[in-house]
Order: sequence, then C-alpha cells, then structure tokens
Amino acid sequence: MKWEGNRESDNVEDRRGSDGGGGGGGFPIGGRGIGIGTVVLALIGWGVFGINPLTTIGVLSGGGSPQVQQQAPAQRPAGNDQGAKFVSTVLASTEDVWTQIFREGGAQYRNPKLVLYTGVTRTACGTGQAAMGPFYCPGDQKVYLDMDFFNTMSRQLGAPGQFAQAYVIAHEVGHHVQNLLGVSDKVDAMRGRVSEREQNAASVRLELQADCLAGIWANKSQQAKSWLEQGDIESAMNAAQQIGDDKLQREATGTVRPDSFTHGSSAQRVRWFTQGYKTGSMKACDTFSAQSL
Repeated sequence: MKWEGNRESDNVEDRRGSDGGGGGGGFPIGGRGIGIGTVVLALIGWGVFGINPLTTIGVLSGGGSPQVQQQAPAQRPAGNDQGAKFVSTVLASTEDVWTQIFREGGAQYRNPKLVLYTGVTRTACGTGQAAMGPFYCPGDQKVYLDMDFFNTMSRQLGAPGQFAQAYVIAHEVGHHVQNLLGVSDKVDAMRGRVSEREQNAASVRLELQADCLAGIWANKSQQAKSWLEQGDIESAMNAAQQIGDDKLQREATGTVRPDSFTHGSSAQRVRWFTQGYKTGSMKACDTFSAQSL
C-alpha cells in the first residue's frame, strides 16, 4: 500500500502514556461501542467478551451525549511516529471519501476523531479496553484504537498487511457514517422490543453494512490515489474472514451457534466488503433490505 506522502488527518488524538491507565470511575464499555468484531473471543474464550452494537447511544436522536470524564489536553502524535502517520493518512482518506459522498447526497459529513491509546481509556461510552479491539463510540463520535491490535491481527489472527489495518479503520469509520445517517439509532431502538435472536440478527446487518462501507472507501480511495498494490484487497478480505463469528466461535469452543452471531460469518463479511469495493455504491450496501446476507 503506497500511503506515504499523502495528506494526514488533523483529527488524531494521541493519549498513549497520558491516560494514567484510564482507571477511576466510569463503567465498562460492555456494549456501548461498535467494534470491528468480537476478535478476542478466539484468544480468551467465547462468552467472556462480546460487544453488542444494539446498545449504542443515539446522539443524533436529540437525547444528547453522556458526560465524559476530564481528559488531559488532546495531543497530536509525534511527527516521526510511522504507525501514527499511517493511521492519520488512512483517516484523512476516509474524510475525503465520505465528505465527497455526503456532498453528492446533499448532506455535510462531520469528521470523527480517532484516539490512539494504550491499555484502557475513558470514553463517552465508558471505559474502553484494548482487549475489545478497535471500536467506535457514538456518544463522542470517536474511533478508539490501541495499535497493539495490529500485532494481534498479524500474529494471532492470521491477518497481516497494512491494507488489512486500513480496513479495520475504515470499518469503524463506517459505523460513524451509520451514526450520522441515523442507521445506528434505528437499530438501537429495537433494544428491549424484540427477542435476543432478533437483536443479534439486526446487529449482524449493522456490522455487515459497516464492512460494505469500508469497501466503498477502498473503491473511492483507490480511484483518487491509486495507492493499492497487488495483494492489498486480498489482505483486507482475509482480515474480514479471520474475524467472522463462525471462525472465532469454532476456534474458541469447537462449535458454531449462528443464532448468537452479532457480526456475521466469515463468508458474509468478505461478501459485503467485496460488494462495497466492486460497486462503490451506497445503495449496494443496504444490508437491512437484503433477503440473503
């Protein structure tokens, strides 16, 4: 992936080393954030961890955002931090792509912030923990990333490659897009009104749509920058496959329970990322109307 020399985003906040462990009050994020997948299940066991995107906070519904505990002043990453430069460059590309798409639709895109942290950090959704993997918090419209996750992807999940990492960021930004469009609110409104099985099914459609939106970003960014190299798209599809619910459940417990899926199977995640990438169309990402996922 030829990312060097492209614009870097100003919307990256570096909390690494400044959170003080992120301890204190707050509640475990448990489900108020929307993540790339229950990726650590294969590492610590099914049932110990899981994010339910249906408990997202609908900040666009008029209810306002929860109060965030006081943070140290936001800092930019060091100029010589290559990992942060990569993240900033990918985020800048998502800003360019979604600003243009929203403009074409007669709307204005609001850039999310991306927070780099280590271990734990405070968020509007509670205390975020690195063990959860990257996640998006609708309450403060920020993506949270402990970059050690990229090492986990490569060494433990079998998903190496820079574009695989870019896919992860684009997926979380996809959740931000869903939040701005009110999709997350509609899914959140189902909570408590339908069965757990139906909630899980809605969660799967939400996550697969975020995968499809990541594919749209890949399409549009490639058109603008021609920065993808041979094997990049395959690395992103491999990452999507490695974090499918069926694969993680099978590796953790030896069994697969489709009714408990919250993010989609490996095949579904690959299919919807590919759908977005091949079409570059928002209409092609309507997972909620699709009869078959």
